[in-house]
Amino acid sequence: MTARVRRPGRGRSAALRTGIPLVTMLLAAVACGEPAAQAHTVQPVRAVTTPGSGPLATTCADRVYSGMTQAQRIGQLFMGGVSAARPSATDLRTLRDYHVGSVMLTGRSSAGTTATRKVVDGFRGQADTVSGRRVGLMVSTDQEGGQVQVLSGPGFSTIPAALTQGTWSTSTLRTRAAGWAAQLKSAGVNLDLAPVADVVPASLGTRNAPIGRYNREFGHTPAIVTSHSGAFSAGFKQAHVMTTLKHFPGLGRVIGNTDTTANVVDSVTTASSSYLDPFRSGIKSGAPFVMISSATYSKIDSHHIAAFSPTVIRKLLRTQLGFKGVVISDDLGQAVAVRSFTPGQRAVNFLSAGGNMILTVKASTVPAMAQAVSARMKTDAAFRADVADSVHRILDAKSAAGLLSCG
Repeated sequence: MTARVRRPGRGRSAALRTGIPLVTMLLAAVACGEPAAQAHTVQPVRAVTTPGSGPLATTCADRVYSGMTQAQRIGQLFMGGVSAARPSATDLRTLRDYHVGSVMLTGRSSAGTTATRKVVDGFRGQADTVSGRRVGLMVSTDQEGGQVQVLSGPGFSTIPAALTQGTWSTSTLRTRAAGWAAQLKSAGVNLDLAPVADVVPASLGTRNAPIGRYNREFGHTPAIVTSHSGAFSAGFKQAHVMTTLKHFPGLGRVIGNTDTTANVVDSVTTASSSYLDPFRSGIKSGAPFVMISSATYSKIDSHHIAAFSPTVIRKLLRTQLGFKGVVISDDLGQAVAVRSFTPGQRAVNFLSAGGNMILTVKASTVPAMAQAVSARMKTDAAFRADVADSVHRILDAKSAAGLLSCG
């Protein structure tokens, strides 16, 4: 997410457009009421061959997906925000009623690791059950350091700003990051919405409202940001907590903050810019999540904000950079950058562009978003295939994090 500081072309065939295996599309069509005559051609979704398992074997994610209702599948597409200090019963009920599969701890809490774990354990039990097995909740927060650290108090280190982290050796940062990750894990958090991979040029500095103003960048050159965002991610991986590279394709060259400003435009960055190097490197290292910004990049796609741009997500991120993990949005709940769209339009536009997980810090927007996704699925086969692919990617990430049980 951008700073939340409390202190200062669908005409192509779906298979060609999305790159989704035909078998996934067929299953999505059958599950949503397409002609039954197609059913005999359907094989297990995303089937793979593994040594000793026979000609066809399915992943744990495949088996969970096949047992889900459509409402449960749609719920996996969302990450809803709740207060880190004291989640409201209304928000938790909304997330439960709409089968939301991931939760973000928002605001600020100084209660410490033990108290935070009690909060998390209190809502983990509302995760969906499929075929008698619970599909665990992905629990995330913004734990970057400096002015962007949601969780503090006993058991949590006071994390310095990324600009300070960038002055350390990469080995020191990796070690320290592993410690911060272990603290999050003890508090029940399994995904950090960090590190910031944006490069803020020194000439712009604190005039860059979303990143530079809060010293959220590791440095002012692609080389420093690449090495230190990589070290941060490596430390978290060592402690078995997932990370999120953000905010693709970069918020370091803008002036306005998309959380508080409409029509934020980057008129400099191109698809081949060296400022994308931190993302390129992180993707090669196996980054599980990439967050898409809500700015417009006029030299990449002047017609859409990045979160709604197939050019940014499908062409640049997926095809050119080869990212295979989960594409998560920046906040689509209350950010000013998306306020001209209804909540339903935001959700549908993001998924249609190739995004996978919709982040909304405002849990009350989930019902309208989920209903819009369901309505579009009834009339658009390509969109149904997008949803099927997204749910699989999310379940794959949950499986890797030990949140699925298929034994």
